[in-house]
Amino acid sequence: MEQKSNLEVILKKGIELKSSGTTGPQKKIYQSPYKLKRANKIARESQKISSKSKIYTVCKLEHAGGLLAQTLPGYEVGADIEIEKFNAYNFCKKIKNFTHSHITPKHGKAIMMTKSFQTLNLKGIWITCGSEPVDWELIINFVKKGCKFMVNWGMTEIGPCAINTLFKNIDEVEEYKKRALKGTLMGNKVYCDTKIEKDTLHVKGDISVFGNNWFDTKDIVKKNQKNEFYIEGRLE
Repeated sequence: MEQKSNLEVILKKGIELKSSGTTGPQKKIYQSPYKLKRANKIARESQKISSKSKIYTVCKLEHAGGLLAQTLPGYEVGADIEIEKFNAYNFCKKIKNFTHSHITPKHGKAIMMTKSFQTLNLKGIWITCGSEPVDWELIINFVKKGCKFMVNWGMTEIGPCAINTLFKNIDEVEEYKKRALKGTLMGNKVYCDTKIEKDTLHVKGDISVFGNNWFDTKDIVKKNQKNEFYIEGRLE
């Protein structure tokens, strides 16, 4: 895929994206212009993206996280965007030039292993992390670096910013950990309709490719007394 030159076409005509393959065989899923517009609005709202934002895209644009989490929402309002293949060393070197970036947990672990991470100052930078379950170790290490760290859940079929939680300091992380359920945190800010039926999360809404038809994510999900969602696994 060409990069920025194709973004305007995607907004007008939509695009087929492959699912990540982390939870089953990859499949192509069409994202209509209607769905993209509404998902872009939610992505900007949930991550405070504006025309003044500077977005560092390191996830592949062929997948929902790379294209839809920040890149297309930012492009639509004229934000500055730099797109390049992920490299942990380059990330640590360049991230201070940006306001936003979206990474996967694997990216986060690789960044933490670099020597540069020890002295990295992420104050004022918004890091969104998703595509796979995000563990507490990763959350704690990034929040300690001063960034605003958003744990995000979404799928190619819905979102990508469907359920999330923003951490701004380590005290907030510790409060969440005290009441954490088994599994990994998805979030407590919800941007779609949800129900848990036979232990799996079902979703619908404008940011779903299925619109107002319920979609069974197959994710095994529980909520605690604070309505914080936790994913415990996935149906075979």
